[in-house]
Amino acid sequence: MAEITASLVKELRERTGAGMMECKKALTENNGDIDAAAEWLRKSGLAKADKKADRVAAEGRIAVAQEGNKAVLVEINSETDFVAKDDNFLAFTDTVAKTALSSGAADAEALKSVQTADGATVEETRAAVIAKVGENVQVRRLVSIDSTNNVAAYVHGGRIGVLVELQGGDMELARGIAMHVAAMNPPYIKAADVPTDFVEKEKEIELAKMSEKDKQKPADILEKIISGKINKIVNEVTLYGQPYVLNTDQTVEQAVKAAGAEVLSVKRLAVGEGIEKVVEDYAAEVAKAMQV
Repeated sequence: MAEITASLVKELRERTGAGMMECKKALTENNGDIDAAAEWLRKSGLAKADKKADRVAAEGRIAVAQEGNKAVLVEINSETDFVAKDDNFLAFTDTVAKTALSSGAADAEALKSVQTADGATVEETRAAVIAKVGENVQVRRLVSIDSTNNVAAYVHGGRIGVLVELQGGDMELARGIAMHVAAMNPPYIKAADVPTDFVEKEKEIELAKMSEKDKQKPADILEKIISGKINKIVNEVTLYGQPYVLNTDQTVEQAVKAAGAEVLSVKRLAVGEGIEKVVEDYAAEVAKAMQV
C-alpha cells in the first residue's frame, strides 16, 4: 500500500474540490494513484447525485453568457439559497452558461452531454458539484438568441434574466428594454400578439361588471366604453403598452419608435418559476415523532 501523504490529499482536494476525508478514502481505495482517485471520486459523485435527484430544487441562479449578438441564459437550480451563493455552485453556473453559448445547444437536455472546457460533460460536472455542495443541483432551462440585430442580456440579482432582440436603435435602448422586462414581465410584446380568446374573455368580464343602466346605453356608446377598458387591459399586458420604466413619461412603444427600432423577440427566465416548493413544517414533524 502506497503512503497516503498530506500533500497528496491536498493535491487531490485542489483538483476535485472534494472533502479531506473523501480524498483520503479515494486515495486509500486506489493505492495512492491520484488519477484513479479522482475518477473514483467522480463516480462516487454520480452515485450521490442519483440519490439526491428527487429532492426539490427551486432556488438557484440565472447564469448568462454573451458574445456579440449571441447570448444565452441558463436556469440552474439548487435546494437552498445558501448553496445558490456557494462558490462551487456559482463557478458551475458560469461554466454551464459558457458551454451553452459555445455549443449552441438547443435546450437543457441537449446541454447535458456537451463537454465543458475541462473535458467533462455538463452532466458529469453537475454530479461533481452535487458531491461538493451536498444538495440536488439541476440544469433546468435554457434560452438563447443568435441574431444579426442588437441583442441585450440582463440579469437582475442572479434571479431574473432577460434577452432582448432589437432591430434598429442601439445597445443602450436594448438593455433598457431588457431591464423593463425584468421588472414588469409583460406576457406579450404588442397588442397584435394578445390572443383573441383572452380579449373576448375580458370583454365578457367588463360587460358583466357594468351596471344595468350603463348596459342600456346605445350600442355604439357601449362599444366605445368596452373598447376603452379593453385597450387599457391590453396595454397592461404588453411590452409596448406599458410605461417605460426608465422614462415613465412615455410608453415602451414610444421609446422604441422614437429610435426607429422594433423589438423582435424577448425571453425571460426567473429562478424557480413553476416549481412547487416543499414547505417543511418542523413543529408538526417533531410532534408526530413524539407520538410514536
